[in-house]
Order: sequence, then structure tokens, then C-alpha cells
Amino acid sequence: MSTIDIGIKETDRVQIAEGLKRLLADSYTLYLQTHNFHWNVTGPQFRELHLMFEEHYNELALAVDDIAERIRTLDVVAPGTYKEFARLSSIQEVDHIPSGTEMVDILTQGHEQVVRTCREALKMAQEASDESTAALVSDRMRIHEKTAWMLRALNK
Repeated sequence: MSTIDIGIKETDRVQIAEGLKRLLADSYTLYLQTHNFHWNVTGPQFRELHLMFEEHYNELALAVDDIAERIRTLDVVAPGTYKEFARLSSIQEVDHIPSGTEMVDILTQGHEQVVRTCREALKMAQEASDESTAALVSDRMRIHEKTAWMLRALNK
């Protein structure tokens, strides 16, 4: 097996991958939360929220794969267990089934947390001139900012 030489120092690759691991964990936790809410939402906004949550978790399912593959591209092992995700994630699990309005608020906070995690990972990527990671993280940040805005608009 040959050593990796993509123009990014090993220490930088490892540091960037650590930031991406946190982004992966936050994204996966948000995916699970969104899927849970999709299954369990009730109330007057059922149809709207049920369909919207499905759109969101489908988008997140693709995102976690992209993030994990970027970690592997940097030659670092991607986390893949609930235990690792729980340790790395900044998003807290919800132990009950909230109302539809509460679900929207919880998911809004989750998307905003992913944006903050993106900002941390983006800074590391930019400092190491890792344009590929920066582009991925920047795209993720834009999607989560827009999703949080749309969710906030539901409860105004």
C-alpha cells in the first residue's frame, strides 16, 4: 500500500478528519432524530411535517455518506457506531415524542448546531488549504442554514 500524498500534511489531515468526524456524528444524530419525528409526528400539521421530515432525512442520509467518504479520502477511519456518534455529537437525543411544534424547534436547533460544527471544520480546512473539504463543508453549511430558516418560519 502506498502512502497518501495529496498535498496536505498528515497532522492537518488528521485534524481536519477529527472535525469531519464531529460533523458526521452531528449529521447522523440529526438524521436519526428527523427520521424518528417523521415516524411519530401527529397533530394538525401531520401531513406537512411528515413529508418535510422525510425530505430532510433523505438529504441527510446522502450527506453522511459524503462526509464519511471525505474522512476516508483523508486516510482516516470514519466512525460508524452509535457509541462513537454519541461521544462525538453535540446534538442531544430526545427521549420522548414531542408535539409537532416542539419537533420543529428541536430540529431547528439541531440544524443550527450542525452549522456551528461546519464552521469549526471549515476553519481547519481553510487553514490547511484543503479546498475539497472546505467545499463539502461549505455546501453542508448552506443547506443546514436554509433548512433551519425554513423550520423557524413554521413556528412564527
